[in-house]
Amino acid sequence: MSEEKIESTSIGTQMRKGVLELCTLAIISKKDAYASDIIDTLKKSDLIVVEGTLYPMLTRLKNESMLSYRWEESTSGPPRKYYQLTSEGIDMLSRLKQNWEDLTRAVNSIIH
Repeated sequence: MSEEKIESTSIGTQMRKGVLELCTLAIISKKDAYASDIIDTLKKSDLIVVEGTLYPMLTRLKNESMLSYRWEESTSGPPRKYYQLTSEGIDMLSRLKQNWEDLTRAVNSIIH
């Protein structure tokens, strides 16, 4: 792989990580979700994420009072942990959305 390709891939990875929290909170804001739901939704939008990245973030968000969860029995396996936004999570999502809109507007004004 050329240096240019490696550099481009690394930059893309860092950019994706930067928006993962915003996207995860947005997904959960639409309906309570368990980790597989979140991963599937991200994959459908071409934001590939693995469980090893998602679970620590979900735990951190829960520890920061952005998320809460409940256990639900599953007909196809073990119980599932469904996440929902807390009031702090709703506020954080609102701030992250505004930051994203401000950032994309600023970047688009430069690159277009």
